[in-house]
Amino acid sequence: METTLWDSVIVGGGAAGLSAGVALARARFATLVVDSGDPRNGPAAHMHGYLTRDGMAPKEFLATGQEEFARYGGFLEHASVVRAHRAADGTFELRLGDDRVLRARSVLVATGLTDELPDIPGLAQRWGRDVHHCPHCHGYEVRDQAIVVIGNAHVAGLLRRQSSSVTLCGAELGDAERQRLTAYGVRVVDARVTRATGDVELDNGETIPCDAIFVAPTPVPRDAILTALGATRDPGTGLVAVDARGATSVPGLWAAGNVVSPRAQVVAAAGAGCTAGIGLCAWLLEHELAGAGH
Repeated sequence: METTLWDSVIVGGGAAGLSAGVALARARFATLVVDSGDPRNGPAAHMHGYLTRDGMAPKEFLATGQEEFARYGGFLEHASVVRAHRAADGTFELRLGDDRVLRARSVLVATGLTDELPDIPGLAQRWGRDVHHCPHCHGYEVRDQAIVVIGNAHVAGLLRRQSSSVTLCGAELGDAERQRLTAYGVRVVDARVTRATGDVELDNGETIPCDAIFVAPTPVPRDAILTALGATRDPGTGLVAVDARGATSVPGLWAAGNVVSPRAQVVAAAGAGCTAGIGLCAWLLEHELAGAGH
């Protein structure tokens, strides 16, 4: 922590942040990852869809990533960034929760998002255990079990491939879609879920025994740092806009992972982080080359 001006500070030490950090550290840029220790997939016991890492526990994945990052000379700080400012000379100042201030030539935000669940008793307590949102991440693990899907016809269709017992509740469907799902083997119930502390209870008085529940949470990107530093949003998506490499509208400010791509799985977030890290290497080098010519 002796460096007073970091080449890059990465806020968020998940798959995207650590992948970016490894790329920068391997290029021997002074790189610090600041992580608050609150990963999106923290409640899950295992992660899936990541080639060669399928079934790995998220905590083990992060610990391995931190070791790789440190191996190349990267620094990790367990802290939260509470304020961000861009100085007149273009550098960045990040204030931590303990009032320390970090200075950096560039910042990459990989803070992810928060999943806001519907206000149904029981969902939050079971989240990541037997309540899920992604059939690609967790569908295979609940194959041949009794599954209830709340409000999402597409997810119900995908899960019907895993189980002969799939019930879709609380979805607004047209006649044609209802007929297709029913013909495909999905039971469609118009009633809404009122409680999920055990089996699923509906507002029509019915109780549906189930082993797993799938629900679509509302993704809320943790993008306060990006907006505080002046990054513009995409008017179509409402998300902070980045180019193909992860650069925002603010020179030196980059973003990767779920904070700008809510649907990205772990492997996709890691890929975006690597792309952003390599892009930042080029950006930092260009500035050094320009300075060397004066």
